[in-house]
Amino acid sequence: MPKPTTLLERSRAAVWHPCTQMKHHETLPLVPIVRGEGACLIDADGRRLIDGISSWWVNLFGHCNPRINAALRDQLEQLEHVMLAGFTHPPVVALSERLAALTGHRLGHAFYASDGASATEIALKMSAHSWRNCGRPQKNRFISLAGSYHGETVGALAVTDVALFRDAYAPLVRMGSTVPTPDARLAGSGRSAADLAREAASALEAHLQQHHAETAALIVEPLVQGAAGMVMYDAEYLRLARTLCDRYEVHLIADEIAVGCGRTGTFFAWEQVAGDDGGWPDFICLSKGISGGYLPLSLVLSSDAVFDSFYDDTTARGFLHSHSYTGNPLACRAALATLEIFEQDDVIASNRLRAAHLGKLARERFGDRPDVAHLRQCGMILAFDVTTAAPDFARRFFAAGLELEVLLRPIGNTVYFMPPYVLDDDEMHQLIDGAARALDLAQR
Repeated sequence: MPKPTTLLERSRAAVWHPCTQMKHHETLPLVPIVRGEGACLIDADGRRLIDGISSWWVNLFGHCNPRINAALRDQLEQLEHVMLAGFTHPPVVALSERLAALTGHRLGHAFYASDGASATEIALKMSAHSWRNCGRPQKNRFISLAGSYHGETVGALAVTDVALFRDAYAPLVRMGSTVPTPDARLAGSGRSAADLAREAASALEAHLQQHHAETAALIVEPLVQGAAGMVMYDAEYLRLARTLCDRYEVHLIADEIAVGCGRTGTFFAWEQVAGDDGGWPDFICLSKGISGGYLPLSLVLSSDAVFDSFYDDTTARGFLHSHSYTGNPLACRAALATLEIFEQDDVIASNRLRAAHLGKLARERFGDRPDVAHLRQCGMILAFDVTTAAPDFARRFFAAGLELEVLLRPIGNTVYFMPPYVLDDDEMHQLIDGAARALDLAQR
């Protein structure tokens, strides 16, 4: 067999790419990216691809952002890593303080890891262990929404209701329970999204009435269920779920891994649920955008009540979970630089204008198309469903988009946009126009 020579040949020979059937790359070549600049990725042939999905939802302020680059250069000259067991350092302390302040100090304790699935695992373990420490070890089961996605490690698969990810590993997984999703698309004629939210909350209540004694926590993706196909729903469901979890003594975990950091129009999606009156979750999971898309970082914020249940002289009552790179100084410094951009540039306010313009362009191009249904938007997340999609639609659309220099990866028949927060008007037009043309090409 000849030795691989090109970058693509070498990658296929040596790299096992994630979430991929590797054989597909015999006909759909890998995309060799050599540089990033702003909202664009630049391939080996010099093509500039608008990154319409923020490189798996992680990039917030563009590739090779000068301010984040400068922060990392500075941190490299000070401290690259130190174990967080028995040690601490300025970036992890400052980041934890900043995040607690963003919750109004309702969630004041940050536990760090590297990726979203790890954050899910931490929150699940923390919830069940907290109940154990409180003398209620039987509360060790979990509830998630139909279609939920919370990661692909074995513990996270217990609350992930996507068969493609879960079924092959079913013998390894202690499955949780699912309750109906408040997916606004299911409302139908004569019912609002809020009506459907209340119906779904009634189903949750029925489940809790029967199973609350063994239930540790409900885990939800607030406002948008990402991997389910950008399922959007009314915040009324979350308000009711918080009340029900309080009534039945069940923790509420908000998985904001994909929807946090400004994606839904507020820094935490949960801000649109609780306002200033309280009602926050017991845990918030963050990852993806928190480091600006630079370095692997995830974390779980927890309430005082949860933290206090572990605070004891006995080691076994502590939360004995760790990662070698927990609270890595470089990743934390990237996150601090990201939060500084949010504050200095008033990003949430400017994103409202950007999201309005993106929505206007999408309505103009897709609003009247007979093959498009459920055009929907939540902040900087916009999606629609293709009613005429063939089984291979997602791959065909992805390939067509690349030819048109836009990077978009449909989830099944759902085309979605989750771009960085630095798109200018011309780039927005190019992204929407490229998607419309790719939709035509993909269905020929």
